[in-house]
Amino acid sequence: MTKTFKAAVVQMASVPDDARATAEAAAGRLREAAANGARLVVFPEALVGGYPKGASFGAPIGMRKPEGRAAFAHYHAGAIDLDGEEVAILAEAAAETGAFAVIGVIERDGATLYCTVLYFDGERGLVGKHRKLMPTAGERLIWGFGDGSTMPVFRTDIGTIGAVICWENYMPALRMHMYHQGVTLYCAPTADDRDTWLPSMQHIALEGRTFVFTACQYITRAAFGPDHESALGDDPELVMMRGGSAIISPLGKVLAGPDFTGETILYADIDPGEVMRAKFDFDVTGHYARPDVFSLVVDTRAKQAVREV
Repeated sequence: MTKTFKAAVVQMASVPDDARATAEAAAGRLREAAANGARLVVFPEALVGGYPKGASFGAPIGMRKPEGRAAFAHYHAGAIDLDGEEVAILAEAAAETGAFAVIGVIERDGATLYCTVLYFDGERGLVGKHRKLMPTAGERLIWGFGDGSTMPVFRTDIGTIGAVICWENYMPALRMHMYHQGVTLYCAPTADDRDTWLPSMQHIALEGRTFVFTACQYITRAAFGPDHESALGDDPELVMMRGGSAIISPLGKVLAGPDFTGETILYADIDPGEVMRAKFDFDVTGHYARPDVFSLVVDTRAKQAVREV
């Protein structure tokens, strides 16, 4: 396995109504991080396609307002297809830099949208995805539910990379599955910028004895444009998401961040050997497990509404 290497988390704003512009900006950040030596680069949740912070999509209980339907149609039009130009832009940047990139997108699949993480390998391009299993609260109105078929990890020469999105990180069974797969570079793209997020990430690092990379957007009201419905207000200077991106070691030490000051790239030197040193006294799916008392069954089959046989 590779010796110490540099990794980065990118804290940036999306262009909510322009997926291509966001992909180009993210590609620029990927090139910048790689030029500074980063071999793993992690981006926020729903970066390409946008996180519609503060919007309700006109859906009080028992009602769907016409303006909400129009808002969803607009949001759907701004999402990306996996064979589209945005993915090609990101794949090109990964290939150019040789870095491994983990980036949040809004994926369009027919009439349904998914909050998805895409994995780009510098040598092989787009190598996989993870669809958010459980959208949180109002997100369930606009995003579909992922299934067990998109919970991969990727074994690379810098470590085993996997991603869990935002409040999925509060799902103990999902975390257990990631630890079982041997993740050592645990990526947590998020839209949660609260003070409580960093301690959660430190807990996961300690629980899984894994490096944790969490990335959140820093974005103001002005970025969304005047037509965006915002329950938070319409002051252009209002900070809608304040970042808080960070990198944490397998023993819970904060190596970089949290940063709440604006758009930035945070870096840390990663020693893969630290994972095994940390697991000396705690391996949650190994010597610290009690399979005689507890067991977890994970269904990794794809679930489709219609199957032709």
